[in-house]
Amino acid sequence: MPKAIIPSLPISGLFGVIKPSGPTSMSLLNNLQPLFSGSRLFAPQNKMDDAQLGGKTKRRRLKRGGDVKLGQGGTLDPLADGVLVLGVGKGTKKLTQFLDCAKEYRATCLLGCETDSYDSEGAIVRTAPWKHVTKEAVEQALSHFTGEIQQTPPIFSALKMDGKPLYEYARKGIPLPRPIDPRSVTVHNLKVVEWLGSSHKYRWPEKSLSEEEKKAVERAIQGVDGKATIEDQPEEITPNPNDEVPSAFVLSMKVSGGTYVRSIIHDLANVLGSAGHVVTLTRSRQGRFVLGDDELEDKDRRCIPWNLFEKALSGSSNETDEDGWCEWETEILQHIEIH
Repeated sequence: MPKAIIPSLPISGLFGVIKPSGPTSMSLLNNLQPLFSGSRLFAPQNKMDDAQLGGKTKRRRLKRGGDVKLGQGGTLDPLADGVLVLGVGKGTKKLTQFLDCAKEYRATCLLGCETDSYDSEGAIVRTAPWKHVTKEAVEQALSHFTGEIQQTPPIFSALKMDGKPLYEYARKGIPLPRPIDPRSVTVHNLKVVEWLGSSHKYRWPEKSLSEEEKKAVERAIQGVDGKATIEDQPEEITPNPNDEVPSAFVLSMKVSGGTYVRSIIHDLANVLGSAGHVVTLTRSRQGRFVLGDDELEDKDRRCIPWNLFEKALSGSSNETDEDGWCEWETEILQHIEIH
């Protein structure tokens, strides 16, 4: 890798990290804050926290808190991994462009089960038949979800209606005062990239909504649809035990900003006469920032693996090069878009 040209310090700009599945996007920013506040890359010299150790001045890189401005251009759910665009310093002013930009995802759908969160982190709302669903049926149904479509956000989302989050209506059984407003989104392309069938490790969540909780959701929806019910649909009995693992498949998609990927999976499964939820979700592109293994287009920028920051935070990688830069700092110098 060629040596990075060092701009005037401290620097501001945009760069991408590869978020792992599990933590929240905000927790990653909170972890980076003390690291960045102790780096001469981002912190003004007069705010560096110096300590005299053995007669030599060293930076205390992991001090708590920090003065460096840090933000993100579009959160990822804890389940999701992939591209997370970060802004530091003046670069935070450029983050709004990534809220409405085109994004690309790979999502795995597990059939036969619908959850309140539309993904495997939630609780089972209902089950439905899945054995009739084939790869060909999925491919034929994709046309319903391609182009400019109207998408209704899930009732368990944080969107507000009359000042109250939708999930609060659902959990407390408060009837919705009106239907949830659909939003216009664009699905540029959508295709099945892998049919897993029953050969996979995924299983339905163990947690499920109680009958009382289901009734609460029904009451909320019945505020605008008096006939709404939530009930399981039993699968036809089959003598073949190998068919008892629900089918799964992987979709790739390019969508506009504001698109609910989990809703595409949920609604697609319903069109197929089944139910479904997301078990893996990877954002492979956000604007010009892409995963490391994706092909680069003009002006594309690769993202930095999160484990480089993890090593620095754990103290297991504090060695510096001849210019005094740590490994994670060198990576940022190679990948940051200066603003």
